[in-house]
Amino acid sequence: MNFLLEPFQFEFMRQALAVGSAVAAVCAVLSCFVVLKGWSLMGDAISHAVLPGIVLAYLWGWPLALGAFLSGLFCSSAVGFIQQHSRVKPDTVLGVVFTGLFAFGLVLHSRTQSELHLDHVLFGHLLGISPLVALQVYLAASAILALVLARRRDLLLLCFDPAQAAVLALSVRFLHYLLLSLLVLAIVVSLQAVGIILVVALLITPGCTALLWTDRFDRMLAIAVASAVTSTASGILLSFHLDGDTAACIVLAQSLAFAGSFLFAPKHGWLAGRRRAAHSPFPSPAS
Repeated sequence: MNFLLEPFQFEFMRQALAVGSAVAAVCAVLSCFVVLKGWSLMGDAISHAVLPGIVLAYLWGWPLALGAFLSGLFCSSAVGFIQQHSRVKPDTVLGVVFTGLFAFGLVLHSRTQSELHLDHVLFGHLLGISPLVALQVYLAASAILALVLARRRDLLLLCFDPAQAAVLALSVRFLHYLLLSLLVLAIVVSLQAVGIILVVALLITPGCTALLWTDRFDRMLAIAVASAVTSTASGILLSFHLDGDTAACIVLAQSLAFAGSFLFAPKHGWLAGRRRAAHSPFPSPAS
């Protein structure tokens, strides 16, 4: 019990747990849609593409979050435009656009004399979040969760069958850009707290982990949020006792949760698949 409770005697650790859990919850919910939609690389791309927007916003005296949001929207719009007007495959377009924008941001950052530390953009500063940033995270996370949960059935239909959504008179374009805007907003808000690397993990790993446990979407949401919040708390504890980087420890905990689910999940885990194959009256393709 002392191992678990000792870190939270400090105010900065309690705030890190609260903010980290809020970010983990909202990213985990979006990760379910990202995984089902096949947008995992899109989340990675946007999280890296916000860097030039952050630097330019600093130079122009704008709010950094506004610059990051506009840069993320530009990345997603550029990807869509290139896909529609070329024969290049979508994953290749994403790789070209986000690496180009990220490199542009690195060049801008290297040529700018500022107090903007690149390490905080990449790895976050979860243990040193100001009350103002924490409040922004709570408000944005609440708004995103409310919108997603209110339109979750429409967004789920968009992920599985956009043609059916159009038949039901749903605006596929509106839903597409709504989900994309929520994704960009979640990334921008999360970057202030946890950095690019952790945002990518939070937007991909919880959804993948939950997908191994269930075929029902509501359960998938619950499992993803539980996995993300538990991994965040475990990573914060681990970083305190090992004196390690907080974001890296949280990502490690997430990866271990996925590895355990891959092996032991009763629905789609590797061992469960082996048991089903052993009791099947039909030979497996491998045999």
